[in-house]
Amino acid sequence: MTRRPVTAMACLFAFALLCMARPLWADDSTEPMQSMQAFLRDTPGCVEFTDQCSFCRITDGKAMCTTPSTACIKRDYVCTRKRGE
Repeated sequence: MTRRPVTAMACLFAFALLCMARPLWADDSTEPMQSMQAFLRDTPGCVEFTDQCSFCRITDGKAMCTTPSTACIKRDYVCTRKRGE
């Protein structure tokens, strides 16, 4: 048996698996992500928060956020610090 047919078959098999594979970032959730405005309305007293892409702080009543990182998978907002902490 020669190596060439086995290698070609292995490549075809790997390609078929990649075509059928579900992306890791796919989400079964049908709920839309919460907007920053809705998050802040629903989380009173939060002064620092993140969506795993940007880190934000409330300054003079406005959200000031860092630039999102290049390879980022946005998540739901999470409060990282409340007023008075």
